[in-house]
Amino acid sequence: MSGSESGWTDGLSPSAKLVVKVLEYRGSLTQKEIIEQSRLSGRTVRNALEQLQRAGTVEKGICIEDARQNRYKLTPPVADRIAGGD
Repeated sequence: MSGSESGWTDGLSPSAKLVVKVLEYRGSLTQKEIIEQSRLSGRTVRNALEQLQRAGTVEKGICIEDARQNRYKLTPPVADRIAGGD
């Protein structure tokens, strides 16, 4: 995390911060794709996504390719904050 991100990420677990970074660089991903990209366990990613959704950092949507899966992405305010360096 850069110094500019440290304020709004203070309450997040290290695994949640890694998930944010993966979503920042890769965009919208399924839980399976996040697991593959982050190399975290399924349970860890699931817990991180729940924490990030509660914090309003990540939003969940339906995966068009497979409606049984969800896609996760950074919420617009968070994506803007990261892009702006705030």
